[in-house]
Order: sequence, then structure tokens, then C-alpha cells
Amino acid sequence: MLARIWKVVKSWHVAKSKSENLSSRLNWLRAGVLGANDGIISTAGIVFGVAGATANSFVIMVSGLASLVAGALSMAGGEYVSVSSQRDTELSASKQKREEFQRDPKARRKALVQSYISKGIPPKIAEEVVQHYSDAAVEEHDLESLGIDVERPVSPWTAAFASLISFTCGSIIPLLVMTLTPVAYRLTATVAAVVVALFITGYLSSRFAKVPWVKPVIRNVLVGFLTMNVTYLVGSMVQGLA
Repeated sequence: MLARIWKVVKSWHVAKSKSENLSSRLNWLRAGVLGANDGIISTAGIVFGVAGATANSFVIMVSGLASLVAGALSMAGGEYVSVSSQRDTELSASKQKREEFQRDPKARRKALVQSYISKGIPPKIAEEVVQHYSDAAVEEHDLESLGIDVERPVSPWTAAFASLISFTCGSIIPLLVMTLTPVAYRLTATVAAVVVALFITGYLSSRFAKVPWVKPVIRNVLVGFLTMNVTYLVGSMVQGLA
């Protein structure tokens, strides 16, 4: 009986670990899509604003490139700071949990027993299962209860690099289309490329969020379209004042 319960407990932890790992990967993918979306909209806004003020392709390219670099570094820096703060919080929580275990290991084991009982395991069986755990295993369960992955802690550098790459990939689309397309067609071509790109990122973000895709896609495209129109109008006004 104990062996069977022990097998159930182990399978539950494996399933939980797989679910958390999948959720973590989806969060990274969603963050990447949102980073690319930011790159598309912000760089499209910049190149349209400059295009409203001048037809000089070199000036537009330099402005778009500056926007790409500044935005990518800003995104990477922000993500690094954010994830570093998260990691500091996790390390502090880990230290606190270990200190609690060292002060009163019996209480921590009792808490783990109660956790298993709440999941439907009979009290006596839960106590026998926990008795087989080492102190390190009990500490690990304490950390997992806080949502801390003891095997794969968050990496600020990985998060920063992912944000930098995703923003750059999004920014390249309006920058290349605007600067490489003939002057007579570049505004129309850039609008078309941005709309398609925003359709894709809006659709992907809705899939990750598990919601119907129509409203997110329309909202995403409208924001991009509005951004390009407003910045182009501002550029035109500046050019008129010059």
C-alpha cells in the first residue's frame, strides 16, 4: 500500500514539474512575442515620423537604426533589472525557508504532511511518505510551494538577451521595408508589412493567452496603424514649420 501511495506522490510531483516547466516556456515565448510587437510598433512610428518630415532615405535609415538600438538596449536593460529583482526575492525566500527548517524541522515536515492530506492522501500514509524524505527534499518542497524552481533559477542575462533579440527582430521589419522600397511605394509597403507583422504577433499572443484571436489582432493592428499615422502627421507638421 505504501509503495503504491509513494508511486502516486512521485507521479504527482513529476506531472507538476512538467506543467510548471511548460508554463515557464510559454511565458518566455509570450514575452518574446510581446518584445517583437513593441519593436514593430515603436520603430514603425519612428520611421513614419521621420518620413513625414523628409524623403531622405539615409536620414530615415539612421533614425530607424537608432530607434532599434536604443529600444533593444532599453528592453534588455529593463528585463535584466526586473528578473534580477525577482531572483533576489527568490534567494531571500529560499534563505528564509531554510532558516525556518533549521529552527524547527518537525514543523516543516508536519506542514508537508498536511499538504499531502489536503490532496486526498490518508493522514497515516502521508506521514509515512514524508518520513522517507531527506531534510534536503523537505526543503525543496518548501521552495516549490513558493513557486521557486530550485533546479532552474531565473537568469537575468537570458531574459535580457531574449528581449534584445525579440525587439530587434520586430524592429527590422519596418526599418528594412521603409529604407529598401522605392520612395513612391515605401509608405504603402511599410504599412502593409507592419499590419501583417502585427496580425501575426497579435494572433500568437492570443494563442498563448488562450483567448479568441479576433479582438487582440484587431486591437494590435489598430494601435500600430494609429501610431504610424500620428507620427507621420507630427513629422509633416515639423517639416511645414521648417
